[in-house]
Amino acid sequence: MVGLTRRTALTACAGAVLVRGQERPFHRSELIFPLEQWHNHSSSIVELPNGDLFVCWFHGSGERTADDVKIMAARWSRPRQSWSEPFDLADTPGFPDTNCTMFVDSKKRLWLFWPAILANRWESALMKYRMSTDYLKPGPPRWEVADNILLIPRRLPERIKEVLGQDPHPAAQEWVGKLLAMANDKLSARLGWFTRTHAVELPSGRMLLPMYSDGFSFALMAITDDGGQTWFASEPIVGYGNIQPSVLRRRDGTLVAYMRDNGPPPKRIHIATSKDHGMSWTGASDTSLPNPGASIEGIVLRDGTWLLVYNDLESGRYSLAVSLSDDEGATWKWTRHLEQQKGGQFHYPSVIQAGDGAIHVTYSYFLQGKSIRHAQFNPAWVREGNP
Repeated sequence: MVGLTRRTALTACAGAVLVRGQERPFHRSELIFPLEQWHNHSSSIVELPNGDLFVCWFHGSGERTADDVKIMAARWSRPRQSWSEPFDLADTPGFPDTNCTMFVDSKKRLWLFWPAILANRWESALMKYRMSTDYLKPGPPRWEVADNILLIPRRLPERIKEVLGQDPHPAAQEWVGKLLAMANDKLSARLGWFTRTHAVELPSGRMLLPMYSDGFSFALMAITDDGGQTWFASEPIVGYGNIQPSVLRRRDGTLVAYMRDNGPPPKRIHIATSKDHGMSWTGASDTSLPNPGASIEGIVLRDGTWLLVYNDLESGRYSLAVSLSDDEGATWKWTRHLEQQKGGQFHYPSVIQAGDGAIHVTYSYFLQGKSIRHAQFNPAWVREGNP
């Protein structure tokens, strides 16, 4: 690297080259393991303190109706620059294990969250979690804590009435009646909440675990203020089919949840906000961004830019986009595509920003087989736009 400054050399080693002080766009991607006929879906990626990457997903012959589904994982070694062979991470024998997500907190503890599906219906999901401080060796971590997350949603019937109760449409009123009956039944109200996206740690140390229910078709937060020893539920985020929330934090402390649209048209990403650290939320409303009923995830980059990965369609999952906002989500000025191939499905993104500034996304890759794909790029690549 003769002739390069120290800063340029360090950045080049991270994969992003500086040219006259400007970062040169870069993008690279690969399958974590070869395409296969097994169902591999809903990945989650984290960076470990040593710079390695750790990715998990669920694997089996199907989803909630297949009792052989388990959580698998692979590691990317920074020194070797390669992925390990996949290995088992969690398995509840006889039950499908799905929608896993991981998180490394400010104490460098690794968390794994996932639901076991008790009766082959999403409404029967039971949330489980594990925690480890010994996870840098090859293979699965040595888990030190394993437990369930049991929640009682706060003001569930009240929020349904407040947000949806005034809709005069007969079909809406019939739906509200069903929701209220479920909300007033302890088992229906307390079971079936589960994960999809990363947890978020607030400056206070509070950790929010975004969750949702396919039975109610809306979202809430599992919250811990004592490092995961105890968990309690927020008020629900109520709307017309808003699930799988991804939470970003504005500079003024307001939390913003972006959600998949499982409701009626127009098919749009939903949004809700909280001004009390995730305890209560506005009702969900549409954004201008399309959504075909597929998971999304967003993060706040270290320079304050917001990044969102989503299927930018109203129908289908063959187009996977990355958008950037420099005004905390008011507008999304730059968009580029990770995938655009009709006939395929590229969906359920998981996104992080690594210590070297690079963006890493994993997503389900369904095209002539199924795998999990990993993409690495920088914001300059997104701003450059599609070729």
